[in-house]
Amino acid sequence: MENINVPELFGSLVFNDKVMRERLSDDVYASLKKTIDENVRLDEAVADAVAEEMKNWALENGATHFTHWFQPLTGVTAEKHDSFITPSEDGGVIMEFSGKELIKGEPDASSFPSGGLRATFEARGYTAWDPTSYAFIKDHTLCIPTAFCSFSGEALDKKTPLLRSMQAINRQAKRILKIFGTEVKYVRTSVGAEQEYFLIDKQVFDKRPDLKYTGRTLFGAMPPKGQEMDDHYFGVIKPRVAEFMEDLNQELWKLGILAKTEHNEVAPAQHELAPIYSTTNVATDSNQLTMEIMKKVAARHGMECLLHEKPFAGVNGSGKHNNWSLSTDTGINLLSPGKTPYENAQF
Repeated sequence: MENINVPELFGSLVFNDKVMRERLSDDVYASLKKTIDENVRLDEAVADAVAEEMKNWALENGATHFTHWFQPLTGVTAEKHDSFITPSEDGGVIMEFSGKELIKGEPDASSFPSGGLRATFEARGYTAWDPTSYAFIKDHTLCIPTAFCSFSGEALDKKTPLLRSMQAINRQAKRILKIFGTEVKYVRTSVGAEQEYFLIDKQVFDKRPDLKYTGRTLFGAMPPKGQEMDDHYFGVIKPRVAEFMEDLNQELWKLGILAKTEHNEVAPAQHELAPIYSTTNVATDSNQLTMEIMKKVAARHGMECLLHEKPFAGVNGSGKHNNWSLSTDTGINLLSPGKTPYENAQF
């Protein structure tokens, strides 16, 4: 088996902090970091410089298109691909990507659910770059994580309320900390979202229309063996599943996703992947990517990955346990009780 250089592989398709330090000028990098860390408004000239280097990096890594990658109220992610090409005077094309294209997009929002906020003909919706979540390359496309909202600011996605809640917690947590004499620049929430799933042979899956159309079984006899002996939990991983997990880890590591733990879950054919925690909006983006890639990798191995909460009656369903915390820029875990919790008034 070929040895994998994990540190070299990890984040190889991500425009992360390491890449930005190498490619951006000191002034541009410092300005962008202030936007990321302190929520300072991004200067247009800085956006143009970042967009130029992001485009060059993407082209070097085989990308031909870019997309504002967002999370509408559909339960899955959405993307509209635009190529980098711009016509030139000699009849050819040049590859361009501006700061304006990086910061804002204007997809047709008429066909996305809006929770009854507006009529269908009011189609205008805007995507706005989330610079705290790194851009990445997927399927030869530069994906830019974004929020999605209406002209008047109503949230049309799941990321906008999340970012607003993170800002509210930051604001109120700093206010409370000040009472205890603790001065910090910011308080961030972090989460590690575990992902449970079932792996089913594709030929068996194709024989069940209910699984294909609803993601769960609607009828059928109980299996001859369930989880009575609890022998599947943490049991030896079967070779076919182990090959899937190895392939999955490599795909996730390329995208900078901190896939850490893998094991058999309680129900037969059920498994779990657990990442290392990260900032909440980044962890949420990573989980969306993880679910998408799980299905793609399973297909390569002749299997179907089921992510439904309860695909089979009579056995455990699949959860997504969230390990959530609050921490400051100075490294204080606000949910850590310490050795003397009864004396820790701040906790």
